[in-house]
Amino acid sequence: MNLLFPLPDARAVERVDELLTRPGLRITRIVSFGQASPPGFWYDQDEGEWILLLAGAAQLRFADEAEANLLRPGDYLDIAPHRRHRVEWTDPAAATVWLAVFYG
Repeated sequence: MNLLFPLPDARAVERVDELLTRPGLRITRIVSFGQASPPGFWYDQDEGEWILLLAGAAQLRFADEAEANLLRPGDYLDIAPHRRHRVEWTDPAAATVWLAVFYG
């Protein structure tokens, strides 16, 4: 298996594929193509989430920070449970590929 080839077509809708699920652990590949969180929407998750941007570019904003974080390939973040965040922007010209590890 390869995380980057072939990529699903995510131009119309973001694609989320579960790669591995175990008790207290879930690993997903997310492919975005210009998608962002809806206006006013904030993720507020019970799980922690470690993300790694594999391709493309994105801006992730936390409710407790004034500026969004620009993410490029190789950038990663650990998001604590219930830390409100949203996707401000993903590259509209190329696929943005995320690896997301959710943990209890």
